[in-house]
Amino acid sequence: VHVVESGGGLVQPGGSLRLSCTASGSTFSQYVMSWFRQIPGKEREIVAVIDGAGGFTNYAGSVKGRFRISRDNTKNTAYLQINNLKPEDTAVYYCKAKSGPENYWGQGTQVTVSS
Repeated sequence: VHVVESGGGLVQPGGSLRLSCTASGSTFSQYVMSWFRQIPGKEREIVAVIDGAGGFTNYAGSVKGRFRISRDNTKNTAYLQINNLKPEDTAVYYCKAKSGPENYWGQGTQVTVSS
């Protein structure tokens, strides 16, 4: 399974971004998709997860209300909508596809929040 993130960039505080994550494979609808982020020198932390059908989502407390995870199984793509961006959201954002016991990671996309 090949996972590719996109959509990162430089955004001013208060702005929005939508990150995309495309995963290969014919069973995308069975993958549990998650978004993580990592700040240099800190551990990678999970920010959101969505089940295969998209009926269950969960968020880290620090992003609840500002981040929204979704997916389009017809496009093999998961999304992370980030609103009201803050400087502390600056990080590399990673997508993970979980298929059974296997985890597949993308290379990450940089999000920088700065004026």
